[in-house]
Formats: sequence, C-alpha cells, structure tokens
Amino acid sequence: MNRTSLLLATAGLLALAAVGVGLPRPKDTSHTLAQPGEAPTGVVLPPATAKDGALTLEGKLSGAYLMAGPSEAYAVLKVRAGQPREQKRVPVSLALVIDRSGSMRGQKLTDAKRAARLLVQRLGAEDRLALVHYGSDVRVLPSQLVTEEARHQMLAFVDTIEDEGATNISGGLQAAAEQLRPYVRSFRVSRVLLLSDGVPTEGLVEDGELLQLADLYQREGMAVSGLGVGEEFNERLMRGLAEQGGGFYGYIQDSEKLAEILGRELEQAAGTLARGVVLRLELPEGVVDAEVMGVSARREGRTLVVPLYDLAGGQEAQVVVKLTLGLEATGAERTVLGTRLRYQDVEADKQVETALALTAKVTEDEAVVRANLDQEVRVHAVRALGAREMQAAAEEMKRGNRQKALGMLDNARTLFGSSAAALAGELADVDQTKAAYLNAQDETSVKREALKLHRKSLTTFGQNNSY
Repeated sequence: MNRTSLLLATAGLLALAAVGVGLPRPKDTSHTLAQPGEAPTGVVLPPATAKDGALTLEGKLSGAYLMAGPSEAYAVLKVRAGQPREQKRVPVSLALVIDRSGSMRGQKLTDAKRAARLLVQRLGAEDRLALVHYGSDVRVLPSQLVTEEARHQMLAFVDTIEDEGATNISGGLQAAAEQLRPYVRSFRVSRVLLLSDGVPTEGLVEDGELLQLADLYQREGMAVSGLGVGEEFNERLMRGLAEQGGGFYGYIQDSEKLAEILGRELEQAAGTLARGVVLRLELPEGVVDAEVMGVSARREGRTLVVPLYDLAGGQEAQVVVKLTLGLEATGAERTVLGTRLRYQDVEADKQVETALALTAKVTEDEAVVRANLDQEVRVHAVRALGAREMQAAAEEMKRGNRQKALGMLDNARTLFGSSAAALAGELADVDQTKAAYLNAQDETSVKREALKLHRKSLTTFGQNNSY
C-alpha cells in the first residue's frame, strides 16, 4: 500500500464519527484531522521503540509538532511479541468450564461436549487439565496431568454431562480457579476457558462482580477466556471477562465451531510468551485528558491502566489514544505521553517493565503543525473513529433503534470510504453488515448481525483477541 495515498477525510467528514444520530456536533479542535483541500504531507515518522524481554513497545504521536493551547491529538501504541527462542511447546495448565444449564439443551451441549473431548485428546502428559460443568450446582473433575489413564477418566466425565439447572457462572469460575491455583508457580501458562450461552442467574449475577473475579485471577497468574455460544448471551460480560482476565473472547454463532475455537485457544495458550500484560499511560502536565479507544481502561490518578491479553509469538495488540491537550509553546521537545509496559516474560520466567516516552515540540504556528502530521497515525485515528461508530451501531441494533443504527453505519461508511485504498476491508465490513441488517426479518437475526458487527469493531480497533 502506498503510504502517500493515505490522505483521509475532510474535517467535516471526520466530525461525523463523533456525531452519531441526534447528538450535537462538538467543536473541532483537532489538528490531526485533514482540512478541505489539504494536500498529503507525505510524512511518516519513525516510531519510538523500546524492547526488554519478549515484547517490543512502539509508539508515535500525530506529528513532530503539536498545537499550543486547547487542541487534540492522537497516539498509536503497538505491543508486539517476537518469536520464541525455542520451538518447543510450553506445557499448559487449563480448566475447561462448560455451561450445562437448561438453555444449553440440544445441539449446543452436544457440540460443547465434542469440543471438550477434542481438547482432552490434544493435551499431552506434560499438561494439566481440570474439567468443570455447572447448572445451579457445580461439578468438578480435579486438575491432573493428562496421562492415558487420566484421559479415559476425563472422557468418561464429559460423557456424564447432561443439561439441567440455572446458570451459575461465578460458581464455575471459582471452581476452575481453585483447581488452577496450586499449580500456577509450576506452569508458565494457566488459563480458564469458559463456554456459556446465557446470562448468570445464580451465584454472582452482576457483571461488575464477575469482572472483579476475572481481574483477580489474572493478577494471580490465571488468564480467563470467555466464549459465548449462540445469540442469547451477555456479550458485554463475556468480552469483559476476557479483557479483565487477559484472555480471548469469542462469539460462536455456529456451535459446531467450538472444537475449532478450543483448538486455537490451546495453540495460543501453548505459544504464550507474555502474560499479565498491562500498559500504563501516564499523563504529564498539559495533557488534560486521554481516551483509550475501543479498549477497557481504568484511571489511577494521572495514569490510565490498560489491561491487554496474553501474547503468543508473532501476535500484537494496538492501542489508539485520543489526547485532549492544553500545551504551552516550547522550542524543545517535551513529553506528551509516558508509557510503561509490564508483563511476565514466560520464557525468562521474570517480571519485565519497559518505559517509552512520546515527545513532540509545541508551536503556535498551525502551518508547521499540519506540514508535519503523520499520515499513518491519521489512518489509525480514522479507523478507530469508524470502529467506534460500528460499535455504537451494534448497540442501537440490539436496542431496536433501526434509524440510529443505520445512521451510524452510514457515518462509518463515509469515514472508511474516504480512503478506500487504505480501509477497503473496513468499508466492505460495513457494507456487508448494512445489507444483512436490512434483510433481517426477526429479532434473532438482528441480534446475530449486532454481535457480528461488534466482533468486527474489535478487530478494527486493533485488538486481536477475538474469534
């Protein structure tokens, strides 16, 4: 792709991404966005880079110069895992948690049991596995090494699973953590794999309470992946469990794909190079606020804490940050965003922290600012703004607000269509979604399209932890 062809939408078009249907248009104070008739700068700045251990942290700002006074800018950060020093597979300690509540009756539970059997067959004698299934109550086959004798016990345990009861997700998660916890220090990778098709009805039923569990387990060294089965499930909860738990999220419309997804989960877990990955964004004086786009983040004073997922060899995560600025002009470069990357290096078996400062000069000359804007960051900014429209459209689709959803899809299409060469895939996703949505004849079909759109938006944001 020719980088010089990446001139994006005009400021008026880009403002659509922040509008949404029926909302007032905010004042455009950003010097990142293209103006009508503005020629491409041709500028692609080299990223600042820091590497220590398995991960490389890269980042850059909107440009080499930022505007003095009230303004906005963007930062793009990438966290990338290298290749393992050894090709030998890392032994894993897993706990597979299967929802057997009444709503799993039929093909969904049949496919879940088939997927469990496949996982049991693929693990080796160096791996540990615990099996948990829940309805109202929770039943457990304790964690053990997957010897041939244990494999037969596990397969027999899976065969006994029958649908019954309510949905006690917290009980299932707690039982899984109890099985993993004694072996966390012995295994470089420990992970809970949750399969569920519904919302919790027993035990802890509030999303916040369940997310706290996932966060706690991640801090203890146990990742949590949430795989939602069918259209009727709490997508926000399942995604949140993966975000807080450092694992992977999946919406599995066709339950027959469960076996394939669990196979991919095993490969990712066994290839993990970094776990407990957390990005901390430190806001210096003059940075009024920051928004991490499309990714969960929590604030600790002047720091934003962004939990990322475990990274296997060759995987990466991207974070786009919108900065609200109030800077004073200066002739020297100054720090605009401080970043710290913390994680557990699996191969080296040690905690690693990498620091990176993103710097720029601040001027009152808008022409200088615009002449030095980075075109790649512009692409990432528009992609993130469009993804936000996609995500908002998905929410309106689920609420039944048809006209708002279509308007937001049109906003996203305008953004992506303004640079079809750079964002052709995103443009195709929006067109495909709109056509399917217009043809949806019932509530189930609408929910299906909303879930698919939400999953597409996560990938568009640069998150690669969804199936």
